[in-house]
Amino acid sequence: MFRKIKESDRRALSMSLGNVLLYGVFALLMFGPLAFGAVEPWSIFLLQSGSAVLLLVWLAKQWVDDEFVIRWNPIFLPMGAFGVLVLAQIVLHRSAYQHDTVSQALLYMAYAILCFLARQALFRSVQARRLAVILTIYGGALACLALLQGVAPNGKLYWLRQPRMGGWIYGPYVNHNHYAGLMELLVPVPLVLALTRLAEDKGRIAAAIASAIMVGTVFLSGSRGGMLAILTELAVLGIFLSRGRRGVRTMLGLAAFSIVLVGLLTWLGGKELTSRVSSISTETRSEISGGLRLSIDRDTLHMFRSKPVLGWGLGTFPVVYPRFRSFYTNIFVNEAHNDYLQLLSEMGVLGFGVMVWFLVVVWRKGLAKIGSWMSDVSGAVALACLLSCTGILVHSAVDFNLQIPANAALFYVLCSIAAAPPLSQRLKKRKPAEPSNTQEVMPTSEVV
Repeated sequence: MFRKIKESDRRALSMSLGNVLLYGVFALLMFGPLAFGAVEPWSIFLLQSGSAVLLLVWLAKQWVDDEFVIRWNPIFLPMGAFGVLVLAQIVLHRSAYQHDTVSQALLYMAYAILCFLARQALFRSVQARRLAVILTIYGGALACLALLQGVAPNGKLYWLRQPRMGGWIYGPYVNHNHYAGLMELLVPVPLVLALTRLAEDKGRIAAAIASAIMVGTVFLSGSRGGMLAILTELAVLGIFLSRGRRGVRTMLGLAAFSIVLVGLLTWLGGKELTSRVSSISTETRSEISGGLRLSIDRDTLHMFRSKPVLGWGLGTFPVVYPRFRSFYTNIFVNEAHNDYLQLLSEMGVLGFGVMVWFLVVVWRKGLAKIGSWMSDVSGAVALACLLSCTGILVHSAVDFNLQIPANAALFYVLCSIAAAPPLSQRLKKRKPAEPSNTQEVMPTSEVV
């Protein structure tokens, strides 16, 4: 009797630790944006220490289960290869500034731990359903906060904190482009939920409204890169919709999304939104003729040519870039405003190749699960994650969202979920059929 009670207690403790692990990972991911993108030392410390604590929780769960089980994910290989390259930069003294490379390596280690733990903790479809609801509420609440700040701004974060170096505040971010990047990662979750058959009608309509508000805030934020990324996500989703059967419920979700989005942009956008959208082509032409961002891009390519194999060192761009800057400015250029070129300059061809390998694995494994996404939880999760990753990758060509820890951590975890094996479904127990009257009375011909 004692052994049975002990075993039941062990299972309960293991389940509790599993829940702490799963919701702890996503609580940490949701903390980052609320802490201004986790760009300050205190928030970076909490992100790193939180991931370390959760890793200890996972080890404790292994001890309680009396077994050591690691659920595999194909992206672990390119992640490990990237870690080896960073380690080589540090050990071989190939970094232009060891301190920055070590600091950035610790941050990437936190990303890797979160990706690993997400794979270990998220493996059931019921867990994914709950997380979809949580992320929908979270994203909708952040979008409503951004709307309120847009209607009644005072130049402060949360109406309380004055940014030290100014900025274009939107939502909890100093930079409106990084708010748009967060929404690019979150929008596909409620949007895909609204178009599937995995929720009731009320839940689908609520998800469609939340996604419309979130998309609307991207346009109202004035981020041109964000607008382009969101439109790309919607276009890719439209391709998948055109290949499947669109029922009445799907059309209902699309209608709710469209009505709320158009109404929101018409009500709050006005002439400012129209002028912002129309400036895309004119400002793009000016950048091509020698604008600031294109000049930074050219200078970054010169950096890459100087050290093409292993790069200047992870996280060293702001230190090395002044040597190659080709224009005068009193602005501190801390990032390349192009995540691809910055990775190329910091990690060289080897690091860039590992990144391509990583993305190929994510897309190949994700696409293999999408087949029946309207009725399958694994397919819907894979589609939402791939849309999120597509949007942020488009935006990364003109900005540095993946240098913002909150956005980068969420991006890598979504990539991990997209590439993971299909989620397990809970088997429904069939109730034994009750014997009917005809079964209870034996036919006279069978009586012996």
